Amino acid sequence: MNIHIINGPNLNLLGTREIDIYGNQSFETYFKELQKQFPLVQITYFQSNVEGEIINELQRVGFITQGIVLNPAGYSHTSVAIADAVSAIQAPVVEVHISNIFAREEFRKHSFVSSKAKAVMSGFGLDGYRLAIDWLIQQAASL
Repeated sequence: MNIHIINGPNLNLLGTREIDIYGNQSFETYFKELQKQFPLVQITYFQSNVEGEIINELQRVGFITQGIVLNPAGYSHTSVAIADAVSAIQAPVVEVHISNIFAREEFRKHSFVSSKAKAVMSGFGLDGYRLAIDWLIQQAASL
């Protein structure tokens, strides 16, 4: 099984950015932990601060991977185009947010992507990625 993680804007700054909200661990460090936790799953990772690059990556992997863990970050609240890309691909997508977006500013409480995703993880910290991968594995096993 292979699962693709796609992270949106500013997530390249994890570990140094708003530590009180996002923690002090870089995603690269956490990604290595994920790979160790799921040795039988090929997990790949892509990050971009550019909306079009995220859409291109969704389209590139959306027909060849068994699942996508997508953290659209700030684009969650603004990008109909990313939501449309999620709708257009075959792979199941789990939307992940490190913080609980429903406990933050009002504008963060709406995600264009959520209604297109198969599931949403919000507020579990980086562990939301592990939970999303677990869910995708369970879904694939039930097919």
